[in-house]
Amino acid sequence: MTSSQLKITVADGEFSALVTRPACGSGPGIILIQEIFGLNDFMRSRAEYFAEEGYVCVVPDLFWRIAPGTGLPYEQADKAFALRQKFDIEQGVEDLGATIEALKALPEQQGKVGAIGYCLGGLMAYLTAARKPLDCAVSYYGVGIENYLDEFNNLSVPMIFHMGETDPVVPPAAQTALSEAVATREDCKAHLYPGAGHAFASPTRKEFNKPAAMMAHSRTIALLRSAMGPIYDLSELWDKHTEYEFGARDVDATMDTMVAEPYVNHIPTMTGGVGYQHLKRFYTNHFVFSNPDDTSLIPVSRTIGSDRVVDEMIFCFTHDREIPWMLPGVAPTGKRVEIPLIAIINFRGDKLYHEHIYWDQASVLVQVGLLDPNTLPVAGVETARKLIDETLPSNELMGDTWAKSA
Repeated sequence: MTSSQLKITVADGEFSALVTRPACGSGPGIILIQEIFGLNDFMRSRAEYFAEEGYVCVVPDLFWRIAPGTGLPYEQADKAFALRQKFDIEQGVEDLGATIEALKALPEQQGKVGAIGYCLGGLMAYLTAARKPLDCAVSYYGVGIENYLDEFNNLSVPMIFHMGETDPVVPPAAQTALSEAVATREDCKAHLYPGAGHAFASPTRKEFNKPAAMMAHSRTIALLRSAMGPIYDLSELWDKHTEYEFGARDVDATMDTMVAEPYVNHIPTMTGGVGYQHLKRFYTNHFVFSNPDDTSLIPVSRTIGSDRVVDEMIFCFTHDREIPWMLPGVAPTGKRVEIPLIAIINFRGDKLYHEHIYWDQASVLVQVGLLDPNTLPVAGVETARKLIDETLPSNELMGDTWAKSA
């Protein structure tokens, strides 16, 4: 990812904008529109984030007439609110129109252009989509949109509105009014996130709600991919990654399929790594070379989304060595193990960002002889076999409880 400054000329002057570019050098364009805090660390991180996703991003300085170069920390809310009071919405929309043209003039911008805005920027993204030539738009907790719903019919592009359920500055009445307007359009969606407040997508604010932010980002990427691209073959990328892990057993090649700072979490045992160095250490010393020679993955199903792959499989091996990531500290038992396993793989652009891996640890422990299925409601290899053959008996662990309901 590279970045630079861009100067944009309008009738009454010139303002600057941050430009970030994807590693491949080109892609569709995104206008990122600031909060009332200006072009601060959050907006810079968003620009880098979407560049990783494959977009050329431009973040204009909308406060250039009143306080050029503003990039306030969140502790300076009073100053930010004072700037908002001086900000001219109508001029801001015109500046965003000029930003669209400047972005389209960049040689690295290829294809379509969308807009994503936060807080004040959420309102500006909506108004720009209603008045200027965009291909899609996203509003995060846009403040004041309910006052401009007479322009809703002017939207000619798909748009998503993200709202926090407990947001005090986008209150229930505003949420309802916007949701009712959105319900009249098939190409627009309003998403309300339970328990989330204002600014729930900003990691450094106390209101940050990571589950809501993750869900909102996936929905945003789904819109961007469908409206503008780029489209990546996530299935092929995941297959290549697993080939390096289990076939070639090549740690460097495995890491090359991932973003600069990836993470892996094996949910039942909480093993894996966060960040390049931590994960490479884990792969080298505790994963890639620790899997038994007869390890095999039997695919059962695969679901491919806009930014992730969900793989359902049977994971098979003979426990002929210690397997630190699955059975840490357990000496080899020589037992055969077959378990259903789910892998949820998230991508940024054409690189793996994270893996969440799930399996039933109780079934593993039963199969290696460390858990007695006769005294607990657990099962061994039967869990894998029933996944493949649904006609095998159900509800046997329920015993008499099941029998009495006949």
